[in-house]
Amino acid sequence: MFENFKTFKYTYAGRPLVVETGKMAQLANGSCLVRYGDTAILCCATASAKPREGIDFLPLSVDFEERMYSVGRIPGGYFRREGKPSEKAILTSRVIDRPVRPLFPKDLRNDVALSLTVMSVDQDCSPEITAMIGASIALSISDIPWNGPIGGAFMGLVDGEIVINPTEEQRAKSDLELTVAASKEKVVMIEAGANEVDDDTMFNAIMKAHEEIKDLIEFIDAIVDEIGKPKFEYPSGELDHDMFDKVFAFCEKDLMFALDTDDKTVRDARMLPITDAIVEKFGEEYPDIAVIMPELIYKLQKKVVRRWLIEDHKRVDGRGINDMRALNAEVSLLPRVHGSGMFTRGQTQVLTVATLGTLKDSQELDGIDTELTKRYMHHYNMPGYSVGEAKASRSPGRREIGHGALAERALVPVLPSEQDFPYAIRLVSEVISSNGSTSQASICGSTLALMDAGVPIKAPVAGISCGLITKDDGSFMTMVDIQGVEDFYGDMDFKVAGTHKGITAIQMDLKVDGLTPEIIKEAFAKTHAARDYIIDEVMLKAIAEPREEVSEWAPKMISMTIKPEKIREVIGKGGEVIQKICADTNAKIDIQDDGSIFIAAVNRDDAYAAKARIDAIVFEPVEGAIYTGKVTNIKEFGCFVEYAPGREGMVHISRVTDHRIDKVEDVLAIGDTVNIKYIGLDSKGRMDFSIRDAMPEYADKPVERNERPNKKRFDRKSKEEK
Repeated sequence: MFENFKTFKYTYAGRPLVVETGKMAQLANGSCLVRYGDTAILCCATASAKPREGIDFLPLSVDFEERMYSVGRIPGGYFRREGKPSEKAILTSRVIDRPVRPLFPKDLRNDVALSLTVMSVDQDCSPEITAMIGASIALSISDIPWNGPIGGAFMGLVDGEIVINPTEEQRAKSDLELTVAASKEKVVMIEAGANEVDDDTMFNAIMKAHEEIKDLIEFIDAIVDEIGKPKFEYPSGELDHDMFDKVFAFCEKDLMFALDTDDKTVRDARMLPITDAIVEKFGEEYPDIAVIMPELIYKLQKKVVRRWLIEDHKRVDGRGINDMRALNAEVSLLPRVHGSGMFTRGQTQVLTVATLGTLKDSQELDGIDTELTKRYMHHYNMPGYSVGEAKASRSPGRREIGHGALAERALVPVLPSEQDFPYAIRLVSEVISSNGSTSQASICGSTLALMDAGVPIKAPVAGISCGLITKDDGSFMTMVDIQGVEDFYGDMDFKVAGTHKGITAIQMDLKVDGLTPEIIKEAFAKTHAARDYIIDEVMLKAIAEPREEVSEWAPKMISMTIKPEKIREVIGKGGEVIQKICADTNAKIDIQDDGSIFIAAVNRDDAYAAKARIDAIVFEPVEGAIYTGKVTNIKEFGCFVEYAPGREGMVHISRVTDHRIDKVEDVLAIGDTVNIKYIGLDSKGRMDFSIRDAMPEYADKPVERNERPNKKRFDRKSKEEK
């Protein structure tokens, strides 16, 4: 039935990688089912027959589609079906989009869609890497023009050793989460989260990944040689070269004047008359020039900026190649929030606000991996006014989600543990002005906000970007702290975040076919020096260390641990006990299955009052220990003493004092304060206390458990009386 069905096998990092073609999704331009271990992903590449009218860019979509059946779960929510993509799915789509996009022909305008459907997940075999490999194979064997293939690898650092595609157990203790995509010649994408890993170790991990990927690409090339389709012809979307040269000659001087400023607003204002002049001058000769104007202006500006950088080593705003824009940091800008910090770099300005909550505020996750909750959330917003545009606010897009996740990943390694700081933490970065590197400014602003909120981070984290201009002869030039036009018209945005000690996050956006080892090394060196400067000379001068106390408006959190078997007593029937404690003390209480209890209240005294109530419920006296309490009740056989709030113990009349008494009332009254010693459980399993054995002359002596002192007192008549 499946005449074209073929299977290709490869061993990747010690595990079987199997590619099946010609059986599923045969109407796509290119498709394959990729199995890595027990992970299985259907990868399909499809292109439109012709471009849509008026398209002046490559309309590429990459969708990593999680199916909950792949991990044997039924989706949550009312409809019990997959809804919008999870944050993890969006981030994976972006990770695959970034290395794939630069390898399409620059003049291709046909719609291209990559659909990567996760059908089965083996947690030891990364579905993200499997999908990246599958996307590369589907495009390579299709008739869609593409200059691949690429391969991908996930690298870990376990006990100081670099590990390729680590298992789930290895990932749990790894100090590095590094995803690398590469062609046979160059590295085309890097994304990393790391526990302050040094530059050399990170570089070595990238190079080791590239060596592994080279062998993988030979496997993909063999598949293409056997079943690859010829690439289809397409109408080029390239601008008319003669027209471009005429327009450039006409407005070159005006363009240079317009771009020669560090003020984005001034630059945009200077460009408006140039656009009008071009239409007026060339409208008759080229009737469609107004339609293609956005692309034309982009390429005109790109030519000027790149020429300045390559030939004159001149930056648009007049800075030196390794100079940063003016920097500023402030904290405590907002009065009632738990913490705030604003970081300014040139015309880029990000205000980050920190909010602390109880662990019940942690986010619940519904995805295909094993992480079900997270206590630290970082959200990033970039409204239209930040770039001077009049547009309505919308829900966050993939870019906003990606930038928020990058900042989140950069700060996770320096956060205190849940045990040391039992709070849920949410950061919101508001981009209030944007002219390049807002994601890195959000990292700096977030460090400031955390410190202002009193979060005891291990070390401050700063982020900086490095740009790249490549020449036709293969030479290159890097520059630190790129602004908007250098990002738009340059070849790379290499973002690195970290502490003085090492790297905590990397994200690399590339517009060329890859990076050489020399470029990567230089980018690491420049970004390390820049972030050291930002931390020491800017951030720590705004706030030298985390505040000793959290904000007066933040919940005050204390933690305690009880025996798991005591949880039921604290909660009470139908939750009545814990609800009463919360009502009486104005506290929020979170009890976990292992006996960990987290208590939060705006007033610290309320939190400790709630803790005292729980302590009383779960209190267990230690045998031989002496406690102070009040007599609460007197009976013929003894008395009851409250030795802890709400906890009473019985003292038999024979242990009330060191001599025989007929009635407890002869020596005690209700309300008296006494010392009692816990002497263990009696024969019926009841707790037994003694006042006599707490007296100084008896306190250090062992208690006789099997006989009571003054036992004769129980005889109705003495021998003499008889």
